[in-house]
Amino acid sequence: MKKYFAILLALLLVLGVVIPASAQSYSFRLDKMTVDVYWNADGSMALDYFLTFTNQAGASPIDFVDVGLPNSSYTWTSINASVNGESVSVSTDYQGSGTGVAVDLGSRAIQPGQTGVVRLFVGRIERVIYNDDDDETYASAVFSPTWFGSQYVVGSTNLTVVYHLPPGVQPEEPRWHSAPSGFPSEPQTGFDNDGRITYTWNNANASGSAQYKFGASFPKIYIPETAIVTAPPFDFNAFFSSIMDVLMPILCFGLVTFFMFIAPIIGALNERKRKLQYLPPRIAIEGHGVKRGLTAVEAALLLEQPLDKVMTMILFGVIKKGAAKVSSRDPLKVEAIEPLPEKLHDYEKKFLDAFKETNGKSRQKMLQTMMAELVKATSEKLRGFSRKETVGYYKAITEKAWAMVETENTPEVKSQKYEEALEWTMLDKDYDDRTRRTFTGPVIVPRWWGNYNPTYKTASPSAPTPAPASKGGALPGADFAAQMVTGVQTFSQKAIGNVQSFTESITKTTNPPPKPSSSGRSGGSGGRSCACACACAGCACACAGGGR
Repeated sequence: MKKYFAILLALLLVLGVVIPASAQSYSFRLDKMTVDVYWNADGSMALDYFLTFTNQAGASPIDFVDVGLPNSSYTWTSINASVNGESVSVSTDYQGSGTGVAVDLGSRAIQPGQTGVVRLFVGRIERVIYNDDDDETYASAVFSPTWFGSQYVVGSTNLTVVYHLPPGVQPEEPRWHSAPSGFPSEPQTGFDNDGRITYTWNNANASGSAQYKFGASFPKIYIPETAIVTAPPFDFNAFFSSIMDVLMPILCFGLVTFFMFIAPIIGALNERKRKLQYLPPRIAIEGHGVKRGLTAVEAALLLEQPLDKVMTMILFGVIKKGAAKVSSRDPLKVEAIEPLPEKLHDYEKKFLDAFKETNGKSRQKMLQTMMAELVKATSEKLRGFSRKETVGYYKAITEKAWAMVETENTPEVKSQKYEEALEWTMLDKDYDDRTRRTFTGPVIVPRWWGNYNPTYKTASPSAPTPAPASKGGALPGADFAAQMVTGVQTFSQKAIGNVQSFTESITKTTNPPPKPSSSGRSGGSGGRSCACACACAGCACACAGGGR
């Protein structure tokens, strides 16, 4: 009996050594994960991970950390790792599915109850940038940081992802994609120490076992054409898993009706509204102070006035300066008056150039280009200033302009004040009704009225009695107000066609919609597998990591 007991005890001792080594019990908190993603001038990517782990009491030591990488096109010699500032080795013995590396903590393993910071730097990964689906002149860069099996991670994670865009990208050029759930809809924008534009996403209560995708697009000219992957890899399992991730919650929670009927309607309404938001988002961190010196037209863009009104403001501006006249309203003809006066704004010159074009479509295209350039130039002027303070400043100017007109009682002075402040009064959202309420008695039309209304000079003998020679004639207030108000709509319809379509064409250039970054899933045996090949253009996904 003693002999058999000794053999059994020996077997148990062997099993006691082997079992923990092959099936360790990992349980940890991923308190914080920060990853800087550098999109380099040669089209490659560099990653700099900082992962803060707190090992749970009673769990196995964290002796390996698996970190998924976008693909296998990385330079091995560019990789290094450390734990709490002390160098450790990195191996290819990655235990997740797909591609990745394993940080071997060795003697610096994080023991139960202890906290440690693991850093992994990968200096070069290629084949990570793709063509943008919506703009052939842009490249798409989408990245998903590594995540860990849900059976290993407890608690929430303070997750931060920082994009460093390629050197030379200008503030108005890049576009961020839709943010993952739980993150702000727009990233924090700024510049790094090298002057590169940064997009920063942060969620203090993210899940360390969930996959999140972040994306941005920028012009192709900043990276070599050869660095762009012509087609993303397609993984049927990943695609099928993504579909199931969407369908299963719908089936389980009975939201079929919402997603099939209500959500598309809401989405369409929101998208229609967004397409009219032509002013681009601020690229720099919000500054201080008011940006003075904007023209009324530029202030109208800041206040995001409808572009038909902005276009009419430009028309009034060139007519008041004696640079143009409306020679015909049907068909619409706006003629430049040579020689052009000095100090015309660049957008006014381009406006007049567009009306030299007799082909309606070509003219509309030139007006679109002019307006897009004006929107971008105005946005650039606002860099470093407080948008909120500046908006308040120009709203106050608008109110003062109207007060100056409304407080006058004599037709001559009221008309003179209105002529001086015309463009500023048009910034009022209540411009139409306010114009009709203000002008009820006779109105002395401005001296340039004949250049705006080609039929006025040929009025019949029964027309109102002319005013003094320094001004034009007189009109009943209601008629004058009607011509001013309806002139906006009439001019825009004949000059730019459908206002919404015209505005959408501007928005596509100045404030394009964020590209959706499709979500993936974490799953598979051991909780360490994932769908690395994404179904979206420009995906650079990392697989789930974890202990083993």
